[in-house]
Amino acid sequence: MPRNRFSHLGASAALAVLAFAGSSSVLRCQTAGKDRQDGQALFQKRCSGCHALDADHEGPRLRGVVGRAAGTVKTFQYSDGLKNAKFTWDEARLDKWLTDTESVVPDNDMSFQVPKPDERAAIISYLKSLFTP
Repeated sequence: MPRNRFSHLGASAALAVLAFAGSSSVLRCQTAGKDRQDGQALFQKRCSGCHALDADHEGPRLRGVVGRAAGTVKTFQYSDGLKNAKFTWDEARLDKWLTDTESVVPDNDMSFQVPKPDERAAIISYLKSLFTP
């Protein structure tokens, strides 16, 4: 007698949903890993001439920049505009900064731009993924 036919179908459907959910989680992890690698490569290519993650160079260290108040790395000599800025770096502010620094802080010392939105997003995502030691 096929009295368990419907429960068998339910179990099959549940397994299919779990398999899909598991594969989408793996896909998200792979995508996140690729995004992080892309962001890291872009950071190295576009930013590392003036910035490092853990030491000041031409520009201030950038590990922990997301969530940090502007102009507050004690060991870096900021422009007056950044020293007096009253905001915290977040994704939106960093995106605007990398698009046009003057629109965020007039008379700052950084004259570099990242014109492509996808590159800005990857760099910001990479910086956001780094923890502050």
